[in-house]
Amino acid sequence: MWQQKTLALAPRRRGFHLITDDILAALPELARVKTGLLHVFIQHTSASLTLNENADPTVRGDMERHINVLAPERAPYYQHDYEGDDDMPAHIKASLLGASVSIPVAGGRLLLGTWQGIWLGEHRDQGGSRRLVLTLQGE
Repeated sequence: MWQQKTLALAPRRRGFHLITDDILAALPELARVKTGLLHVFIQHTSASLTLNENADPTVRGDMERHINVLAPERAPYYQHDYEGDDDMPAHIKASLLGASVSIPVAGGRLLLGTWQGIWLGEHRDQGGSRRLVLTLQGE
């Protein structure tokens, strides 16, 4: 079985957001998969996906503060700033974290670890809606 859907996420503020439930809600077909794989891809260059802590929201805040140190706004060597001070840092953050995650599926559920969830990294102040391509394969 192969299923592919596009999921439009509501706009979110800058930072890291737990989106596992949004993805699960969009994939009722997941319940029928005995063994498989879910691939989640974001169609943007200034937002990212990653797997991390799903219980303590302070981890998401700490991650946002730390990644802002790694890719600060208004670095004097940036040339690409057409869309504002957060533009180039957003591209750097998206490249560092990545545009996709793949998660094994068994028994109709994602095989995430106990404390793992899927995060959206929104790296723009006004990022808008983000599109995800969800590709589920399995038997």
